[in-house]
Amino acid sequence: MQWGTLPGDQAGVARAVLDGVMAPRLPRPHRDDVRIALAGLLGGLLIWGVGLGTRTAGDPLVLLDGRWPILLPLVVTAGCELLRRTRPRTGLLVGTAALTVDVLTQGNLVTVVMFTDLVYAAVLYGPPATARRVPWITGLLSVATAIVPFAVWRVPEALLIGVVVAIVAFTPAATGLIVRNHRDAADSARLRAEQTALLAELDRTQAVTSERARMARELHDMVANHLSAIAIHSTAALSLDDPDTSKRALGVIRENSVAGLAEMRRLIGILRDSGGDLEPAAAPTLDGLGALIDGARTNGLDVALDAGSGHGTLPAPVELAAYRIVQESLTNALKHASPGRVAVALTRRDCSLSVTVTSPYGDHGSPRAPGSGAGLVGMRERVELLGGTFAAGPDGARWAVRATLPLTEAEGEDV
Repeated sequence: MQWGTLPGDQAGVARAVLDGVMAPRLPRPHRDDVRIALAGLLGGLLIWGVGLGTRTAGDPLVLLDGRWPILLPLVVTAGCELLRRTRPRTGLLVGTAALTVDVLTQGNLVTVVMFTDLVYAAVLYGPPATARRVPWITGLLSVATAIVPFAVWRVPEALLIGVVVAIVAFTPAATGLIVRNHRDAADSARLRAEQTALLAELDRTQAVTSERARMARELHDMVANHLSAIAIHSTAALSLDDPDTSKRALGVIRENSVAGLAEMRRLIGILRDSGGDLEPAAAPTLDGLGALIDGARTNGLDVALDAGSGHGTLPAPVELAAYRIVQESLTNALKHASPGRVAVALTRRDCSLSVTVTSPYGDHGSPRAPGSGAGLVGMRERVELLGGTFAAGPDGARWAVRATLPLTEAEGEDV
């Protein structure tokens, strides 16, 4: 092992570390405690200087006669005041010993006053066990010092000893307990308020996130269908030098533009309406599937609709979700499907509504119109919000989208 000398700047740090390990440093007294200790010490010295005491020299309890013994408990009690917050139990124990010594001298009123403050601080700043025990101990001591002297001496004045002990010990302990209880109640109330504020902020954040996701789904489902049709037909109009084809394509473009603008106005109206009362009446329902299918056929899709024996009355969230699933599936078929028929089927059972959309699936290069890739995600989110099941993927030579929407728990859901 090699030994060397540390540089001067590192030697100080090492010494501080060793001192901290071998001799833990006591916490520094609070500034207010220092002021209390100095005020008590100066006040006690002033009373001692003018010759005032709590007992006379001829008192039978005075075993340490003279003026100088009074200073010892005074100085010790003033020193204990420095520990009233950092070491309240130690301060109380040492202060009790100092008060016992003070009783054997002519006494100093400031020593007694500082002891009452030590009792108060021990209950207020001490551990919970100390806060519970000190009032009981001082209360029992007050009763004992009242009953025992009265039983021995049989004079009413003996009860005054218990009164004095109660004033000096029990009263500050009870006061400290009351203040501590109020402080703990205030801390608990503040903690509950902070927790409530935190929960409210979390709820607000979740509500904003949920609302943004909902509006993103609505915006995608409303606009993507019309813009995809516009993109496909504008491409056809630009690539084919046929006036009739261009005219038909421009007609489809105009129709989808007008429909897209109407949907955007409805969405803007919902966003501006603070109460949201317009949305249920304006939201599309399954009664509009016929118009949706006709629009898809106008855009060039060969679509067949099988609504079964009728869907009847359904919860509004289920109708909106089913409509949007069919709408997004037709949009995807317009952009990605191979030539062939697209089949849309709705089947109502006792407690669910099944939506199935299949389209020809095969390799056909790049899509006919760009997409955001959020269509399947939006459909899945809608179904999950209602507690249903969703699946999308190849099924042989066709692409299938299947969703099952429960009817029993759909009331009140917003998708």
